[in-house]
Amino acid sequence: MSLTYIQGLELSGTFAFAVSGATAAINKSYDVIGLLALAFITAIGGGTIRDLLIGATPVAWMTDELSNTAIILAAVIAAVFFSYVKILQRWLNIFDAIGLGMFTITGINKGIAAGLPIPVCVALGVITGAFGGLLRDVITGEQPVLFTREIYAVASLAGGSLFVLAGIFTHIPGGVIQSISVTVIVGIRLLSLRYNWQLPRIRQ
Repeated sequence: MSLTYIQGLELSGTFAFAVSGATAAINKSYDVIGLLALAFITAIGGGTIRDLLIGATPVAWMTDELSNTAIILAAVIAAVFFSYVKILQRWLNIFDAIGLGMFTITGINKGIAAGLPIPVCVALGVITGAFGGLLRDVITGEQPVLFTREIYAVASLAGGSLFVLAGIFTHIPGGVIQSISVTVIVGIRLLSLRYNWQLPRIRQ
């Protein structure tokens, strides 16, 4: 089975999200079952919520053997090479940002295919890209990144909005629009980490 470039990027994002979940499980001293569960939840949580919301069953991961294999492999690697994984956090952030971008566009396309309104499609993109990390943080008792001042959901929202607006108001080929939108999401996310960009805090 040969992978397209886009499929390879999406698989890389799945792998990175799974490593993120497995690393969080190790930090919390979870057992093997907990490690595998958190790796899966982080990697497929957003897509599962999306599919349930639009009634697309069985949900995507149930019929995607390659992604499931990547998640298991990521969990094993995180467990065996935990000290090195922590050192490679910078690269994991890059793959995480790629996954965020790819999954955002995937979620939007799923919504469009289901005939849903454009704002709902954009929301599905954000859910697909960001909610796996939200579930990970809730389960481990950490403050969710999605609800802090980090630029995460905003990056997904910006790139997703660009994707649908460019599709409506321009004649740029869909593949080009998708690539540009993913680049915008990845760029915003990585620049926000590099320069510590944050959203304003709501004060009482």
